[in-house]
Amino acid sequence: MNSLKQILCTIGLLLCTADADNDRKPNFVFMMVDDLGIGDLGCYGNTTLGTPNIDRLASEGVKLTQHIAASPLCTPSRAAFLTGRYPIRSGMAGHGRLGVYLFTASSGGLPREEITFARVAKEQGYATSIIGKWHLGLNCEDNADHCHHPTSHGFDHFYGSIMTNLRDCQTGHGSVFHGVHAHIPYKALSIGPITLALLHIIGVITVPRKVVFGLLALVGLVVSIFWLMLYTFANLNCFLMRGEEIVEQPFASENLTQKMTNEAIEFLERNSEKTFLLFFSFIQVHTALFASPPFRGRSQHGLYGDAVMEVDWSVGQIMKTLERLKLKENTLVYLTSDQGPHLEEISIHGEVHRGCSGIYKAGKSTNWEGGIRVPGILHWPGVVPAGQVIDEPTSNMDLFPTVLKLVGASVPSDRDIDGHDLLPLLQGQVEHSEHEFMFHYCNAHLNAVRWHPSGSSAIWKAFFFTPIFYPENSSACFHTQLCFCIEPFIIRHDPPLLYDLSRDPSESTPLTPDTEPKFYSVLEAIRAAVNHHTQSLKPVPAQISPQHLVWKPWLQPCCSSLSQLCKCERDHQIGQPRHEKL
Repeated sequence: MNSLKQILCTIGLLLCTADADNDRKPNFVFMMVDDLGIGDLGCYGNTTLGTPNIDRLASEGVKLTQHIAASPLCTPSRAAFLTGRYPIRSGMAGHGRLGVYLFTASSGGLPREEITFARVAKEQGYATSIIGKWHLGLNCEDNADHCHHPTSHGFDHFYGSIMTNLRDCQTGHGSVFHGVHAHIPYKALSIGPITLALLHIIGVITVPRKVVFGLLALVGLVVSIFWLMLYTFANLNCFLMRGEEIVEQPFASENLTQKMTNEAIEFLERNSEKTFLLFFSFIQVHTALFASPPFRGRSQHGLYGDAVMEVDWSVGQIMKTLERLKLKENTLVYLTSDQGPHLEEISIHGEVHRGCSGIYKAGKSTNWEGGIRVPGILHWPGVVPAGQVIDEPTSNMDLFPTVLKLVGASVPSDRDIDGHDLLPLLQGQVEHSEHEFMFHYCNAHLNAVRWHPSGSSAIWKAFFFTPIFYPENSSACFHTQLCFCIEPFIIRHDPPLLYDLSRDPSESTPLTPDTEPKFYSVLEAIRAAVNHHTQSLKPVPAQISPQHLVWKPWLQPCCSSLSQLCKCERDHQIGQPRHEKL
C-alpha cells in the first residue's frame, strides 16, 4: 500500500512538473547567507534562536542534511555555486595564504569564459538580478572596464557590494589588518639603502646620492601607500553599486538589509509578468556584524543572533511578496550559506561574534564538516514534496545543472561540470545522489575526499592534511583568525585520516586498520578517484594570485575624486521603505 502511494505521489509530481514546463518556465529565487552556521537554524536543531520563516520554508519544502559547499571560503564557494564547477577549474582558488579578495582594486575575478546559470537564464529570456554581496572581482585594466562585474556574467540588475563586509567597513569594529604592521619587514626594506649609504660614507664604494635617496624614497612611498590604504579602507572598498554606478561610498550598515529587501521586492514586482531569476546574496552574517534597530537585542546570542533574526525576517518578506504576487506556485526557492560559520571571530570588545556548526567539527576555512556542511532548503509547491528530509550528499554546485534543465538549456559539453541536476533526487525519482565522490579543496590544495559508494550507507571521508588548531583541544585557528592551507599551519597525514561520517558525523575519532577492516581498500578507491579527478583538471590562469590580489590604484573605483576620499550618497532608495513595518 505504501509503495502504491509513493508511486502515485511520484506520478503526480511528474505531471505537475510537466504542466509547469508546458505552461510557463519556473522562476528562481536563490538566497545565500554569508557565514551562516548549519546549527543556527531551528529547522536544523537550534532551539534558542528564532528563525520561523526559514523553518517554514523547510517544513513546506525539502531539507537537505548533507548539503556541501564546494569551498569553505567565500570567493571560491560563490564561483562554484554560479558555475557548477570546482573553483580550481576556473582559477578561483588561491595557492598561498589568501583565498579571497580583500580589495575592490584587485585585478582578479571570475573569468568571462565561465558560464553562470544567470547567463544561461538570461539567454532563455529571464530577467536576472543579484542583490547583496558579489565578491568575485570587478576590474581588469582600468577602473571602469568592469570585466568581472555581475553584468558581465549574466545579471541584468545588480544592487549591492562588490566586496565582502569586513570589520574595516564599520566604525568602531577594529580592522582585519590589526597587527599587520608588525609583519611588515621594515628592516628588510630599509637595510639595503642604509647599507649602501654607510658603505659610501666610509669610502668602501661610491654610490650616487640620487640612487641612495631614490631607494629610501621608494621604501617610504611603499610604506606610506600601505598606511594610506589601511586608513582609507572603508572609503575605498565598502561601497554600494546599482548597476555599474556607485551610489553610496562608503556604505552605512544601518538598515542595509532592509534596503536590500526593498530592492528585491521591487525586482519581483517589476518582473512579476516575466520569468525571472533573483539571487539574494545576504551581506549578513559576516563580520563586522550589524542589525537594524528593530532587531538589536532581540536574540539570546548577541549581535550575531540579532543579525540571523533579521535575515529570517527578510526571507519572510520575500516569501510574502511571492505569495502576494501569486508567484509562489511557480517559483523554485533555495536557501543556503556559502560556507560554515566563522568561529575565530572575537570583537575588539571581547564579544563572541560567531555562529554554530551544531554537532559538526570546526567552521569556516576548514573542510571539517562544520566548514562545508551548510543549510540546503528547496521549496516549490506542487513540484517539490513538502516536509521531506534528504540525507544524501548534495552540493551548492548542483543548482547550475538544475537551473539549466528547468530553463530548457543544455549543459555545456566543452567543460567539466561537477554539479548534478537535483530534481530527480528531490522528487523521489532516484534514492541516491549522483555524487559518489566529492573533492574538498582548501584553496587550490586538495584537502579531503568524500566517498559514498553506490548501494552502501557508508560515507567515507579521507583527509590528506588538517589545520593546526590553537589551543590543541579547540576547533578554531585562533592564531590567524582563519585556518590556512599551507605549512607551517597544517599537519600532513600519511596514511590519510579516515572517517565514516555515517557513524561519526562529528569526525571525532579517525579510523585505523585495527578498527576498520576496509581501511586500505577504501583509501585505494579514494586514491584512484583522486587520480581520475586530477587528470580532468586543465591549466587555467590563476585569478587568486599575488599579482591579482594586490591593490592597484589605477583600478580603484571612486564616485568622487580621490582628494575627496571617494565619498557620495545618492541612493534613491533611502527613506523609501517597500516592506511591511517591523
